[in-house]
Amino acid sequence: MTNVAAELAVTDGLVVVACCKEKRVTTAPLPALDLYEGWVVPLIRDRVNAHGVLRSRVLVLSALYGLVTADAPVTTYEQPMTEQRASVLAGSAQSVLRRHLARFPSSEALLLMEAPYAGVLGTVPVTRTHLITDAMDRHADIHAVLDSWSWP
Repeated sequence: MTNVAAELAVTDGLVVVACCKEKRVTTAPLPALDLYEGWVVPLIRDRVNAHGVLRSRVLVLSALYGLVTADAPVTTYEQPMTEQRASVLAGSAQSVLRRHLARFPSSEALLLMEAPYAGVLGTVPVTRTHLITDAMDRHADIHAVLDSWSWP
């Protein structure tokens, strides 16, 4: 496999992970992927941290900040995803998603989020979408998708 082909195999795919209640307590901004300590965020962080190109293919859907890149600066907050909040975020999240996919084209997406968060994203414009709403019970399925993309 050539270097170009290897890079394409490793970088194809998009992960969108929902925020969670368990966060580092900080007043200084941290990259979004580094703020969250619960749900399956640590699993994703462990898979991509040593690979900057992969971090660029991870988005975090925050109930406060909306859809942000893994490295977007965020601070500790408390904001549940209510129906009203989901409605407010839906338009901007879909716009951010389209812009991100224009910059980092992907044929597949792995969405790790409960139903209210998935509703915020709407239809993800990729060939294949994997939605896992019970991610804490499906680590093997998450790893299988990432492995199929050749993510380390």
